Amino acid sequence: MFRSLKHRNFRLFFAGQFVSLTGSWMQQTALAWLVYRLTHDPWHLGLVGFVGQMPAAAFGLYAGVLVDRVERRRLVLVTQSLALLQAAILAVLALSGRIELWHLYALSAFAGAINAFDLPARQVMIGQLVPPEDRHNAIALNSTIVNGSRIIGPSVAGVLVGLWGEGICFAANAASYLAVLWALWAMDVSFRAAGTSEASASSEIRSGLGYTLAHEPIRILLFLLAITSLAGLPFLVLMPIFADEILHRGSEGLGLLMGASGVGATAGALWLARRRSAAGLERIVVRVMFVFGAALLVFSGSRSLPLSLAAMAVLGLGIVVQFAGVNTLLQELSEERFRGRVMAFYGMVFMIANPLGNFLAGSLASHIGAPWTVALGGCFCLVFALRHVEYLPRVMRLKARSEGIGLRAQSGVGLSPEGDGYAGPSPEGGPGSILKAG
Repeated sequence: MFRSLKHRNFRLFFAGQFVSLTGSWMQQTALAWLVYRLTHDPWHLGLVGFVGQMPAAAFGLYAGVLVDRVERRRLVLVTQSLALLQAAILAVLALSGRIELWHLYALSAFAGAINAFDLPARQVMIGQLVPPEDRHNAIALNSTIVNGSRIIGPSVAGVLVGLWGEGICFAANAASYLAVLWALWAMDVSFRAAGTSEASASSEIRSGLGYTLAHEPIRILLFLLAITSLAGLPFLVLMPIFADEILHRGSEGLGLLMGASGVGATAGALWLARRRSAAGLERIVVRVMFVFGAALLVFSGSRSLPLSLAAMAVLGLGIVVQFAGVNTLLQELSEERFRGRVMAFYGMVFMIANPLGNFLAGSLASHIGAPWTVALGGCFCLVFALRHVEYLPRVMRLKARSEGIGLRAQSGVGLSPEGDGYAGPSPEGGPGSILKAG
């Protein structure tokens, strides 16, 4: 389960990320509560989420080209340093009592611009921290720390906000970035880009977009991710309403709900890490999307804290299995020279669809209420999961057959005994192809 940890660079990354992400979850929880405290309006909750991720629309395509051109570790050092600066500014404003709503909008937009470059660079770099045969495990373990920190961060934030206010959480997040910056500096190899190119950035954007759109399994995976991000994930920005107005538990309740989501997410990530290969992962991704939609319906109708916590645990599991699964599939399906751009599209789908969903959810919740808004999102996830539960595996199987021996020789991947079109990455870890899905 933990075989990627035998590699020093990944151990450094693992430790630094866990500390940093715990701080990030603290900040996210405190920020949502601060917006709610200042406005008591779900529309503003949705709008702050929208503003915080829309910069991906402006910078995402160029970010993918940059990731394919530059040394990845250096880029991540820059983005993480800027994220530290953003958290520090939030902390100073909040602790001095001068924080205003427009500050939150501006700093959320700044964070979104940073993430447009940080997400694809960090995701591709993870694949370079370990040999190709351990990539699936490394991505799953990365999801473990992302979501394990969700257990600690929101729970601690709920207590700290109740005792000393939101500013202390922002300050803790700023300090936490020192851990990941130290880990990046301590790594002993360079994570070079796929290669240099004489083509213009606009030409490389067009070629990356053409490659992605022409690759049907990649296209379907990104579409399903967009549906979950647009219709399913906005339940997170409505959490303060559920915690305060529906469950009547205040900021402590918000921390408990987010912590329960982290428990489920960690369980899902550990389950993925236990898998020896990614055989059948495309089927799992779609089925988990269906379970996620059903859990949204349960959560939307719950007025009991234990039932809501149980539903949140299932939702957390669903998020990590679907997103980590799609991440794994995309990294192995894509060719090395296009991987940075494909992962930039992965980040763009999330960072465009999710804020748009946040904005729509906030607006809709103002009219029909948060429970009905979440229930509607769950219905969308159920419908599209049912549509693709057999379709995606069939597309991958047909693509495998159409490519035949030539593709198998290129990728080192063949049909699995179950006939799902994938048998896991080859021991040699050849270049990405249609068939590779782990």
